[in-house]
Amino acid sequence: MSLLRIKKPTTRKGKKILLAREPQLHEKVKNTLFIEGRKCSGDVKQALKDLYHIKKPLCKVLTRSNDISPFEDTSSLQYLSEKNDCTLFMFGSTSKKRPDNLVLGRMYEHELLDMVELGIKQYKGLQDFKNDKIGTCVKPCLVFNGPKWGQTEEYRRLKSLFIDAFHRDTVQAIRLQGIEHVLSFTVTDDNLVMLRSYKVLLKKSGHKTPRIELTEIGPSIDFSIRRTKIASDDLYKLSRKQPKQLRVTKKKNVTRDELGNTHGRVHVGKQNVMKVQTRKVRALRATPEEKKAKRQLKKAELRKAKAAA
Repeated sequence: MSLLRIKKPTTRKGKKILLAREPQLHEKVKNTLFIEGRKCSGDVKQALKDLYHIKKPLCKVLTRSNDISPFEDTSSLQYLSEKNDCTLFMFGSTSKKRPDNLVLGRMYEHELLDMVELGIKQYKGLQDFKNDKIGTCVKPCLVFNGPKWGQTEEYRRLKSLFIDAFHRDTVQAIRLQGIEHVLSFTVTDDNLVMLRSYKVLLKKSGHKTPRIELTEIGPSIDFSIRRTKIASDDLYKLSRKQPKQLRVTKKKNVTRDELGNTHGRVHVGKQNVMKVQTRKVRALRATPEEKKAKRQLKKAELRKAKAAA
């Protein structure tokens, strides 16, 4: 049940805001809410700031400390998420039992959908890398390394959470000069999730295609997965359901090959090849013997018809 009281709009601006919060055919980009817990270590605070710089301006930051325990009671998170119109959240806290804790989660219909608790094992911030940074509003290229991302349901949901957290506007086409920022996520053999951030540099190569170099700009974080709270398969399937207007219907007898070319098949009825009118050339004219046999065949058919009558 929603914790906010639903009121009828009394102004045109209020009505416009409520209409914008209703389900849309083309949803806007998801905003992220950054929250600090009652106790928060310096690394966690700096990590939240660095992730905020990567995500902005599609985010909101709560300056006050909040006494919230996400895995014990989610009502406060749901209230803050609905109040600030944010479907994603990053919650940082620290305690003696779980030091340097970062919780990443998302909402569906103002209810908790997925939530993963990550522990920060190693951290290097943006200020630790003395080089040029990227500008704001740059769409990052997300790279997921390692086969473990598709082996278990927890890793698949965590991958989906990272994609939602750092996703920006959907683009139909890109160019090489537009790729400036790379976020790399790697799962190691000892189940550590390594986040690395790189700046893409285009160097001269002597050819038309430039030589690409990656320079690490931070932040550099190693996570360990502590606790997870993922939605059931039915609820997760419902959250991914698309409206009928956006569903792509499959066209019959139309296929696309690996190069992107479209191929179609056309089905026609049975044809009588003997009645097909071809080009009248001298080489295809009937010979006198063929004409005589044709006349005799017609006469025989007439005699049979008269005898039958």
